Amino acid sequence: MEPGLGALTAQGLLRAPEQGPGGGTGGVAGRSGWEEWLVEVTGRKDREKGPGGRNGRRQPQERSEEGPAAPARRRPGSSGGYGRVAMGRAVTVATCALNQWALDFEGNLERIFRSIVIAKSKGARYRLGPELEICGYGCSDHYYESDTLLHSFQVLEKLLESPATQDIICDVGMPVLHRNVRYNCRVIFLNKKILLIRPKISLANAGNYRELRWFTPWSKARHVEEYFLPRIIQEVTGQETVPFGDAVLATKDTCLGAEICEELWAPNSPHIEMGLDGVEIFTNSSGSHHVLRKAHARVDLVNSATAKNGGIYILANQKGCDGDRLYYDGCAMISMNGETVAQGSQFSLDDVEVLVATLDLEDVRSYRAEISSRNLAASKVNPYPRVKVNFALSCPDDLAVPTCMPIQWRHHSPEEEISLGPACWLWDYLRRSKQAGFLLPLSGGIDSSATACIVYSMCHQVCLAVKNGNADVLADARRIVNDETYIPEDPQEFCKRVLTTCYMASENSSQDTCNRAKLLAEQIGSYHINLNIDAAVKAVVGIFSVVTGRTPQFSVRGGSSRESLALQNVQARIRMVLAYLFAQLTLWARGMPGGLLVLGSANVDESLCGYLTKYDCSSADINPIGGISKTDLKNFIQYCIENFQLTALRSIMSAPPTAELEPLVDGQVAQTDEADMGMTYAELSIYGKLRKIGKAGPYSMFCKLINLWKEIFTPREVASKVKHFFRMYSVNRHKMTTLTPSYHAENYSPDDNRFDLRPFLYNTSWSWQFRCIDKQVSKLEKKEGISVVEDID
Repeated sequence: MEPGLGALTAQGLLRAPEQGPGGGTGGVAGRSGWEEWLVEVTGRKDREKGPGGRNGRRQPQERSEEGPAAPARRRPGSSGGYGRVAMGRAVTVATCALNQWALDFEGNLERIFRSIVIAKSKGARYRLGPELEICGYGCSDHYYESDTLLHSFQVLEKLLESPATQDIICDVGMPVLHRNVRYNCRVIFLNKKILLIRPKISLANAGNYRELRWFTPWSKARHVEEYFLPRIIQEVTGQETVPFGDAVLATKDTCLGAEICEELWAPNSPHIEMGLDGVEIFTNSSGSHHVLRKAHARVDLVNSATAKNGGIYILANQKGCDGDRLYYDGCAMISMNGETVAQGSQFSLDDVEVLVATLDLEDVRSYRAEISSRNLAASKVNPYPRVKVNFALSCPDDLAVPTCMPIQWRHHSPEEEISLGPACWLWDYLRRSKQAGFLLPLSGGIDSSATACIVYSMCHQVCLAVKNGNADVLADARRIVNDETYIPEDPQEFCKRVLTTCYMASENSSQDTCNRAKLLAEQIGSYHINLNIDAAVKAVVGIFSVVTGRTPQFSVRGGSSRESLALQNVQARIRMVLAYLFAQLTLWARGMPGGLLVLGSANVDESLCGYLTKYDCSSADINPIGGISKTDLKNFIQYCIENFQLTALRSIMSAPPTAELEPLVDGQVAQTDEADMGMTYAELSIYGKLRKIGKAGPYSMFCKLINLWKEIFTPREVASKVKHFFRMYSVNRHKMTTLTPSYHAENYSPDDNRFDLRPFLYNTSWSWQFRCIDKQVSKLEKKEGISVVEDID
């Protein structure tokens, strides 16, 4: 083992201090390299052994001028010393949600600085930031590059040497290479001295997360090693090495332990044993993205972390779009003893949001003192290494400081989440892509109308942010509309500047859908275009006819299904080509600078079964509804009718979904989506959840559905439906490889990019799987006395 902290651990010299904050025993005799480091960090020799001496017992507390002291009794898991003779009750801590951007080191540094300044201005003595906030969470394979590590340390250097970071414990996130292994770390520093580098123990590797691809988990529980600092950091701190590993901080008045994102969700979360070892304040820096209805689970986990064991839990999270399909939804919070005491926003256009709370440590200690089972477990727990810090989170006149009371968490409804989350994601994408607005093919159906409503919601959020004094949003809005004096005050007026809608009619389009699109465009204020694509369709089909000598026809006019499908796809793909043409040149034609981002409107259900044309209007720059089910979109449309007074949506809600790609019959639409798919949207939603969330293949899905649908379908009918779904799914899976980047909102998303990794060339007969289903159907029918000869479709 190397000399330094690792060697000190082996010699038994680095243990829990004799009586550090949070309790714990273990003597340290004589001087050691660890104590030399402690002197270097704190600027003085720490001669205190803590009240009660080596055995850790507290002496009876005296009354003080500030008021009566706490009862003279030992509190298992209390600060155990450093502290509470006369004061040190109220601690003021800060957490934040930052709109960081992958590899935007300059912008990330500026937002970190702002959060620290705000925290200090509100009296905080500790500031927690999001996971990997220095480089941005979504760097992906850029983590492999040495530049990412170098620039992260350069940002850390700026933070360490800044006067803004003095007299407050700063906890920031960045990647660190230790002994040629890359770790996802917290770097905790105070007054130009790094106190601890704490690597992540449990890495997120499910769903959209791939942390094991870039990082290695720290597997040495309660072990600390020596980390040799880069020279640029040594020059600022005067330190050559600092502790690296699984340790906690012992300040003069309390004890803090860190968790990083996934560790809260893990079954063996560190806060459990840290709390038993006397840690009173738990911190969690997260990079947690939005999923519909996920906030409930996150809040419950934070509150439950301290409900059984007592304590203060502080959670920071990233917010916004940091460069990909995910929207990080903030929700910074502070909880104590199982109850929320401070709640941050889930959806906001503020790049920096700081949450500050003042809490009474005695509430934690008294809460823990009466839980006998907790105290018995605490007496057996192995102690954590403690980094002693000559600094207090409480202020001298803490008894005069009001403390926070529990509050009720206010959750958004799913419809509000759809209205706000994708809207904030679109705003980040628009301003960071340096484009001048959006172009949306508006068909008059639910999907494209929902996308239009999300843009309209974005306009509402921009106007509200400007009204509330957000200078960043105002500056971005002025750049987007190319007007340095502009102030967005009316959502409709702003929508007209940033959203162009386009109804692309053909001979198969009905006047009803045209009118619906036009009326909705008027109500939201978009710049609306009507055009007809028939000339382009005829030109493309004409080329085929000239080359082959044959002219395809729709099935209602005597053509085959192949001919009809090809003609439908030509219309759809021409719409995509025209969408991009108008996105590039509409502002040019209007005498305005810039280009437009093309928005897609394919929902998650249609993507799942492949009910879309490859390279049609589902092909766009981004898709705000691509992760949302048809059922949720219908509910969202109803929400917009009631909250945005968009009455045009009523007729859109009542109309049957249709692609309008086949000829009309007597002027009426003859084609509907559900008839084309051979299944309802409600059924599709169930299939999607069972396939992805329930991890069900064809046979397992059949087994689940014969019970779920036993009142409405026979086993044979269920088998037929399951087979039809899997045939459609496997035949069309290749379309997912070119799917437009979509806002991730559902855990049954079929996104092929990283979330739902599947083959795109299947044996679509599913012969073995379907044979297993057939056998079960035969058994069930035989049991019921049903004699059926024909095969199942």
